[in-house]
Amino acid sequence: MSQPERSHGRPLIPDFRDLLEMLPTMSGLRPALDLHSIRIEDRIENDAYVLRAELPGIDVDSDLNITVHNGLLTIEAQRTEEQSESGRSEFRYGSFARTVALPTGAKEDAIDASYDNGILTIRVELSKPEEGRRQIRVRHD
Repeated sequence: MSQPERSHGRPLIPDFRDLLEMLPTMSGLRPALDLHSIRIEDRIENDAYVLRAELPGIDVDSDLNITVHNGLLTIEAQRTEEQSESGRSEFRYGSFARTVALPTGAKEDAIDASYDNGILTIRVELSKPEEGRRQIRVRHD
C-alpha cells in the first residue's frame, strides 16, 4: 500500500523547534530559547495515522486539550511542577502547543486518543484516498 499524501505537505526546511534541538546547550543558551514545544513522532500504520507525543507529568483531565479542524490536529497542554527541599522551593510551569496537518483521507470523526506513562497516542482512521488525477480536455477556439 502506498503512503497517503499529506493534505498540507511537510516543509523542505525543518521546523524551528527541530532546529533548536540541534543546538548545543552552550551554558544554558538553549533553555533560554525554548519555545515550550511538544516533541512528536508520527507514522502511517495499516489504515491509520498514528501520532505519539511526549507529555510527562500532566493531568490529562485538566491540563490537556486536543482539537481537530479543517485537517489540522492541535494538541495543547499545561504543566506545573513544584519542588521543595531544605526550605527552598522551585516552580516550573508552561503552556505547550503543537499543530500537525493530517494526511489526506483522515477521518476527523474517527480519532482516538490515549495516555500512558507520559506518552499521548492519537490514532486517526484513514479512508482509501480517491484517485485525484483526471484528464482535463482542452477546448480549441
